[in-house]
Amino acid sequence: MGTSKASTPSAVDMLVALLDEGYDRRSWHGPNLRSSLRGIRPELACWRPGGDRHSIWELAAHAAYWKYVVRRRVRGEKRGRFPLTGSNFFPVPEPADASAWKGCLALLADEHAKLRQTVTALRDHDLVRTLGKDETVASLVRGAAAHDLYHAGQIRLIRRLRGS
Repeated sequence: MGTSKASTPSAVDMLVALLDEGYDRRSWHGPNLRSSLRGIRPELACWRPGGDRHSIWELAAHAAYWKYVVRRRVRGEKRGRFPLTGSNFFPVPEPADASAWKGCLALLADEHAKLRQTVTALRDHDLVRTLGKDETVASLVRGAAAHDLYHAGQIRLIRRLRGS
């Protein structure tokens, strides 16, 4: 009776799994970014825990933006035009209603899907390509996954501070 060996996932497969666990796949570490945002109403999304602290809305738009930036850098493209005006952190739109909040979450989901598709198309040898001083495609993608989890934790903390 023979035994079958499970194939070892490629480095690209591992990076895709990291991206998914950080954004929308269940994992041992607790809430990912998407689950941290689940059930949030616009009023909570706009609330700031302190005068110069970011709101959940700003964090969600920020996460979408950096998925966009990472995707463009991995592809070797120039910045181009992100759907929101500005960079890094974006003001909450007026009116900050349910429709606008839904649009922000849709932008985040769309940018995740585009980044995931970009990484899925890579081959393991692409991951060692340098993008800057001491930065490779692999380190940039790992950082994108960690970025989602970092902000998922912030969002959970803001929800707790607000009593949600």
